[in-house]
Amino acid sequence: MALLECKQLTKYYGSTPALDHVDLAVEPGRIVGLLGPNGSGKTTLLKIANGLLVPTSGTLTIDGTAPGADTKKIVSYLPERTYLSRWMNVVQLLDFFCDFYPDFDRDTAERMLTTLEISPDQRIRQMSKGTQEKVQLILVMSRRAKLFLLDEPIGGVDPATRDYIIRTILTNYNSDASVVISTHLIADVENVLDDVIFINKGHVALQSSVADIRAEKNCSVDELFREVFRYVG
Repeated sequence: MALLECKQLTKYYGSTPALDHVDLAVEPGRIVGLLGPNGSGKTTLLKIANGLLVPTSGTLTIDGTAPGADTKKIVSYLPERTYLSRWMNVVQLLDFFCDFYPDFDRDTAERMLTTLEISPDQRIRQMSKGTQEKVQLILVMSRRAKLFLLDEPIGGVDPATRDYIIRTILTNYNSDASVVISTHLIADVENVLDDVIFINKGHVALQSSVADIRAEKNCSVDELFREVFRYVG
């Protein structure tokens, strides 16, 4: 069974379609790049998967179940914007995640925070935007979830930190789990991806394994993306 599956998934904002009859599937144990230009529907799809939006029509299921209280137990979601309470410090955030998520691995989170030299006493409001994003990603990736949904996880950090974050994504999830990474920084994540989904104007333009792209197209994912979306504004 697919861990995440969309069948004819459609979402309108007013009269404008953000997603238009989308069919796709994410299998267990895969790292998947959800790739497309700004406004293509990536964030809308991830919000529906996390239960933050309701489809206009069609279905999206997580492990065979519609998004809701049960799926939140197995989905770890990183939104595009930082949502952490600015008055809280790192220790309070760790306490909160421990209380809220039974699968939260505090030791893993503390180890990553130490590596990035983030003080446990530092408050969110005292941090730079990049440091806030690091903390939020560490919290999300320290759960033992079945599905990780990451919306632009490396967009606001420096290249050296990107490398660490990508290693974190690779090493801090169960091999039976899946990770969906929405990003425009394709070259930075391509080497860790198993599959890619190209999405444009609410339609799936391509779903393929990275190995098949390299074998059949004789190019990288980044090169194919630039070719497919060359004229997309």
